[in-house]
Amino acid sequence: MGGRSGRRRIAVVLGTRPEIVKLAPLLRELGDDAFVIHTGQHYDGELSEQMFEDLGIPAPELVLSGVGGQPRWSQIATVIAELGAQFSRERPDVVVVQGDTNAVSAGAQTANYLDIPVVHVEAGLRSDDRAMPEEINRLVAGAVADIHCAATEHNAGRLRAEGVPEERIAVTGNTIVEATRHSLSLPAELPFDLPAGDFVLATIHRPENTDTSSSLRRVLVELGEIPSPVVFVAHPRTRAAISRFVLDHLLVGMQVVPSLTHRQFLLAAEASTLIVSDSGGLQEEVTVLGRPLLVPRRSTERPESIEAGFARLVPPGASISEEAAAVLADPDVRGRLAVEPSPYGDGGASARIAVICRTLADTGARDLRGLRGQDERAPRPHAA
Repeated sequence: MGGRSGRRRIAVVLGTRPEIVKLAPLLRELGDDAFVIHTGQHYDGELSEQMFEDLGIPAPELVLSGVGGQPRWSQIATVIAELGAQFSRERPDVVVVQGDTNAVSAGAQTANYLDIPVVHVEAGLRSDDRAMPEEINRLVAGAVADIHCAATEHNAGRLRAEGVPEERIAVTGNTIVEATRHSLSLPAELPFDLPAGDFVLATIHRPENTDTSSSLRRVLVELGEIPSPVVFVAHPRTRAAISRFVLDHLLVGMQVVPSLTHRQFLLAAEASTLIVSDSGGLQEEVTVLGRPLLVPRRSTERPESIEAGFARLVPPGASISEEAAAVLADPDVRGRLAVEPSPYGDGGASARIAVICRTLADTGARDLRGLRGQDERAPRPHAA
């Protein structure tokens, strides 16, 4: 193993900007032990490199090609082939994947096929909606991972219900807590002026809201009827769908702005009164920001945010504008959320996960029994 013969080789496979944000604290913890591989799913040479620099983490040592912009099946197949060749040439001690992207599915499968231990960060999220590509990626990772780093006890319970042994589950907290705190500490300014007074920050990008004209029309109409100014951060995928379905006229009255860096988005979110988004990560980030969120989706894999009062699910058939009006009319909502603790942990998730990764690299263990007594930051199998 790497820990006995020299430098550990802990391969961290990522492919999207949210993964970079969430894995940045872990990469800082792992330092030189980490070998970062970008699958190229969401990769722009200039912008991606700047993102790594801004977050204080090294740029990827390897960026795969021929993946971005391809169909999902092609992305996963290409990444498995490329990673398989890479791991056969230079075998890592451990492979780390995070969340529910195509990089997670491909990275976890490749490592499993080559008998390399797999650590799944943010394990155990379930929406019970198999129409979501992310749900399938979670299930694949759940089937092949050796260690499941669950953000919450709820996530751990889902894993146990699926038959994952207790000694393979660690409740670590979610790295988004420390990632958000770190980003908030960075300097930033917006390339546009925000509305004075109360305003709503909105962003929509998931297929269920953008892949058909009727679903996208419904969301845009509802955003336009919110009784406060709306700043709409237009994801490239969403902009393309709006043009394809000729729905540009529904943006009249909204302040439409291009995609922002993570720090810029948080700056706008801090200033907002309400956020409307189908983003999974934002359901976690608002628990650090102390802002209310409406989630226009059929289901969510993050019920903790709803149970803690930070988020409300707005499924098709419910009115986004009416829900928004109710939140905007509540003068106490921000005060309540400001003192509500995040359900996603204490900000120590990355330190706990780093202990797990290094222990696996040093010992070749495939469960958590070898962690007990080795480091005070090491999670017990049943709690953070």
